[in-house]
Amino acid sequence: MKLLTSRDFNRDVSQAKRAAQVEPVLITDRGQPTHVLLSIGEYRRLTGEGENILDLLAMPDAVALEAAEAAADGAWDHREPLA
Repeated sequence: MKLLTSRDFNRDVSQAKRAAQVEPVLITDRGQPTHVLLSIGEYRRLTGEGENILDLLAMPDAVALEAAEAAADGAWDHREPLA
């Protein structure tokens, strides 16, 4: 576990975030542990929390549908077809 003083954390938050991607970062204040910085993946693993609605809506692996395929059943497209 990486240790950072609160002063070092405040000076370079980006460094702390990068370190937290590898391992938890323990932040101390006057020599006493006060906070732990974790990656979201590690936090979810520890809490057993699954994906939230924002993660599901983001759908990074989603496949784009062609407009013609999406409207094939006509359920949402009430326009008259072109002659």
